[in-house]
Amino acid sequence: MKRSTERILTTHAGSLPQPDDLKEMVVAKNNGRPYDQEALTRRVRSAVAEVVRKQIDCGLDIVNDGELGKSNFSRYVRERLSGFVERPAKPEERPSTIFGRDLKEFPEYFQKRLTTMRGENVWRVFCNEPLKYVGHAAVQADIETFKAALQGVKVQEAFLPAVAPGTLEHWLKNDYYPSDEAYLFAIAEAMREEYKAIVEAGFLLQIDNPDLPDAWQINADMSVAEYRKYAEMRVDALNHALRDIPPESVRFHTCWGSYHGPHKYDIPLRDIVDLILKVRANTYSIEASNARHEHEWRVWEEVKLPDGKVLVPGVVGHATDIVEHPELIADRLVRYAKLVGRENVMAGTDCGLGPRVGDPKIAWAKFEAMAEGARLATKQLWGR
Repeated sequence: MKRSTERILTTHAGSLPQPDDLKEMVVAKNNGRPYDQEALTRRVRSAVAEVVRKQIDCGLDIVNDGELGKSNFSRYVRERLSGFVERPAKPEERPSTIFGRDLKEFPEYFQKRLTTMRGENVWRVFCNEPLKYVGHAAVQADIETFKAALQGVKVQEAFLPAVAPGTLEHWLKNDYYPSDEAYLFAIAEAMREEYKAIVEAGFLLQIDNPDLPDAWQINADMSVAEYRKYAEMRVDALNHALRDIPPESVRFHTCWGSYHGPHKYDIPLRDIVDLILKVRANTYSIEASNARHEHEWRVWEEVKLPDGKVLVPGVVGHATDIVEHPELIADRLVRYAKLVGRENVMAGTDCGLGPRVGDPKIAWAKFEAMAEGARLATKQLWGR
């Protein structure tokens, strides 16, 4: 894992703008409509090559494949794991929202802004038999596509994202295992094969785990103590999956859910930071730039970043289409560097920008601003 030993390095959290024609192919595949698999494979390869070059052109040091060939978390894992069935959900099985606590105070806001409202016939995906990893061909395709895209270009490092067991457990419910713990560890054991494949291919593994903070909104009746116990079990399951993987090959990304809304009742970083740092990872990418969480840099005045670890605060965000000014980005980076050490900080994003800002050009403009902000911060921190 690289460190900012000579300058502030730049990276991001994951998903990048998906070309419209590729998006149409992926949607057709997901919805069971006719599509050309060979054409889809070719377009994914060309799109990943394009997105790698765009990241480099914007000044990013540590890049990924943009997750261009993947769908949402639940669809993605159904292609990688067997043991699920889709069926109508009973009322008590209806999905909880990732803005559950906010919804209680702002119901009119969400009623106006939800693009789809759940009717009486809600279908959910349930685990109904022992889980097994069946995504070997899919992850190898991701790996080979990314390797091809990296040919002839120069980057500091490259990473591929995969989803944490706790996040998957929320979207794919248990109808088979005797307890939540047994189900979580079964997911962890299965997904471990994907985690290992990414690392053995020579890439950094990024674990995406928005569930660690945002399940606080989902479990709207829990106390902080109850929630910490809930979250710690999910960290333990993740660490079980990572047990044979060197922490130096792992970066961990977490956020408070990517929905645009009040976020008034997000759990404070202070209440879960020790659980984040318990994850077997070298690098921690944490949402940090939006109006609800920017003040939490102060947590690092009291909490020591463990020796040898790297902090990647989000210094540009998905919550606004405003392109952050490079001087603001530099201020944020310098603030963190003074707390945890300049070599222990990288510039990052709050979440994957691709599907969450209003236009692809805005995402790329944010990356350009971040790279310029990192250069300004480097001048302040290194004098060059």
